[in-house]
Amino acid sequence: MVAEASNKTISVTLRVWRQAGPNQPGSFVDYTAKGLNTNMSFLELLDVVNDDITRQGGEPIAFAHDCREGICGTCSLVIDGKPHGPHRGVASCQTYVRSFADGAVITVEPFRARPFPVVKDLITDRAAFDKIQQAGGYISVRTGAAPDANANAVPKEDAELAMDAAACIGCGACVAACKNASAMLFVAAKVSHLGLMPQGQPERDKRVLAMVNTADDLGFGSCTNQYECSAACPKLISHDFIARLNRDYIGATFRSAFTPASANTGGGA
Repeated sequence: MVAEASNKTISVTLRVWRQAGPNQPGSFVDYTAKGLNTNMSFLELLDVVNDDITRQGGEPIAFAHDCREGICGTCSLVIDGKPHGPHRGVASCQTYVRSFADGAVITVEPFRARPFPVVKDLITDRAAFDKIQQAGGYISVRTGAAPDANANAVPKEDAELAMDAAACIGCGACVAACKNASAMLFVAAKVSHLGLMPQGQPERDKRVLAMVNTADDLGFGSCTNQYECSAACPKLISHDFIARLNRDYIGATFRSAFTPASANTGGGA
């Protein structure tokens, strides 16, 4: 039973993963939080617990956050076994105390994946995503100012799909939810939103090959099409983009086999 949205207060027990550093052993530690306003966000709940820990002279729980508006993707927590918590289409910072029953025991841990090593407590190093993005998630063609870029007609369907893919905030929930720690949904979103735009065509083949191969080199697993990734995504990125990625990758692989390396600048169909 979930607490109703109101100004009532509840008490919960947080079972939090504590780990002093990347190479240190970790364990779960229980903290009791009382008198919580049910309209409080989950990160505010962690703030309250940290205030209590600090007053008692303890080391506060380390967790990452920034915008607290579901935009930046840094609030990457596994709450009761689910990346970002019990609801669909929201980040950890958009999960509220009213989502839990009075007296609930809530387990909180970092994203678990070999390419996302734990830095401390609930903070993981997701620099691997930055490396994938740097491998090909950009365009080098100059599009000029807004009027110049807007002069390129883009079909409405392509524009809407590109916007859907560009909604990815790079939080890593897709990786944490996947039993193989696959980054395919993230890569697919980044490849697709550029590959659907005219400005992204010159490097289309080079981009998909570089980003997929970089993800493999970094230790992310393979996709086995169970779609846990799209179910956990706070922006509800569709797994259909993975199919688009696969088509682009197969096409780019075929074309690269018959194209001199000096001329392999992309331009997929």
